[in-house]
Amino acid sequence: MKMSGERETRVVLVRHGETEWNRVERFRGRIDIELNETGRRQARALAQRLSGWQIAAIYSSPLKRALQTAQPIAEACGLEVAILEGMTDVDYGVSAGLSPEEARAQDPEVHETWVHTPLLTRFPGGESLQQVQERAWSALQEISSAHKGETILLVSHTVVNRVLICSALGLVGDAFWRIGQDNAAVNVLQGANGRYRVLLLNDTCHLGSLDGSGV
Repeated sequence: MKMSGERETRVVLVRHGETEWNRVERFRGRIDIELNETGRRQARALAQRLSGWQIAAIYSSPLKRALQTAQPIAEACGLEVAILEGMTDVDYGVSAGLSPEEARAQDPEVHETWVHTPLLTRFPGGESLQQVQERAWSALQEISSAHKGETILLVSHTVVNRVLICSALGLVGDAFWRIGQDNAAVNVLQGANGRYRVLLLNDTCHLGSLDGSGV
């Protein structure tokens, strides 16, 4: 419940647009892949939708696919993009670049944990999802405190967005997989002092007009 006089931050949490490794499904993580043509069109559609949202600041993962999604939005809003390291994608370690089938063959035990208890997964040579959750949540708290009463935009990745939404709702276990995060999706969280409400989840209505020729 909102306390009297408490200034809440509205966080617009966006997933980056499509890359070729989204299209063919490979573990992306820290591999710095650029948007494909569909992803660039999705970014322009996002910019068109969000241009009137009175956004005070835009933060992005340092990876190209996130920055290339954030930049058209920033231009439409008359803002600069600030890099927020806490929003970078999960480090998949030795699994980076593999297809799901290749990852399963490489390490069946890790793959089984990833499928059934994702928040307990630790990728060999990389991060655990708990580490991702802790550093992303800490980054969210820091910028929310710096923008009380304002609307801010974060552009990140499906894993990061899912763990943030899980944190906001107090979800555990396999709830990670039950949160949709399509490319160029918009989510909205609002709150203060580490307590948030999820006002919008995985909204892609702005992509409905993309037909290969347009936005």
